[in-house]
Amino acid sequence: MSDVQATRSDASPHAAAAHRTAGTDALDLHPVAGRIGARIDGVRLSADLDARTFDAINAALLRHKVLFFRGQHHLDDAAQEAFARRFGDTVAHPTVPSVEGGSLLELDSLHGARANSWHTDVTFVDAYPKVSILRGVVIPPFGGDTVWANTAAAYEHLPEPLRRLADTLWALHTNAYDYASSHVEADSAQLKRYREVFTSTVYETEHPVVRVHPETGERTLVLGHFVQRIKGLSQHDSAHLLQVFHEHVTRLENTVRWSWQQGDVAIWDNRATQHYAINDYGDARRVVRRATVRGEVPVGVDGRSSVVLKGDGQTLQ
Repeated sequence: MSDVQATRSDASPHAAAAHRTAGTDALDLHPVAGRIGARIDGVRLSADLDARTFDAINAALLRHKVLFFRGQHHLDDAAQEAFARRFGDTVAHPTVPSVEGGSLLELDSLHGARANSWHTDVTFVDAYPKVSILRGVVIPPFGGDTVWANTAAAYEHLPEPLRRLADTLWALHTNAYDYASSHVEADSAQLKRYREVFTSTVYETEHPVVRVHPETGERTLVLGHFVQRIKGLSQHDSAHLLQVFHEHVTRLENTVRWSWQQGDVAIWDNRATQHYAINDYGDARRVVRRATVRGEVPVGVDGRSSVVLKGDGQTLQ
């Protein structure tokens, strides 16, 4: 049996079933890359989607990890949030103020919002979001693409000794991380916003480096720029080991890149991905708005759940 086959057989029994989920034939679906990402045409996203179409979208999301929809110009803030609630309760960011009247997070480059480093959304709390839904509002004439990485595929294709090691590791995640080193092009406005808003309340949570996906049974790597260190290791050793895992996550084979148009919507499984918004559009303006859906507290391979060290537990619930 190959390493990859062994990994798959270790997952929960419903993992294979999730990948064979019937119903995606209801969609005009086009894979964008080999291991992650698909574009769906001919669907008008709304809270009123019929159950068959929504179930097919959810099944496609679990399989492809990130879905892209062009031409969703009809969506405003209220409609975006209403659609997001089809996946579960929507939740606000724990420190950054929401768009007035709802829980959407606006990322506006004119206010320093350039998330140009690899991360999974809000992993500094325990029950971080399970799904994120991003809408392109103002798109620069060039640049501003977003790249996603499949952390289930990254785990699956780790060398077997690294997989065994990863299964045993836990990491400390915090919003009080080294922002300047993670965002090497950060300007003074971004640093000011980070200090005054993003870390207005400090959160710390210990997550397993490998969580078991609650719907597919896959094992996924829980890493990204909110990780401060691996538990039980020195800062030096931790940094080296994190870099090893990071390089596996962001291998080109595990990624997909999306070139935004105004009115596009991207939906991703935040439990099985990392993403990076490329800051290559100069002084042009880029505005996107994100809805997030309440997640579950991660459970590691050994059955233990994530632990809150600082801040409210299950903040996003």
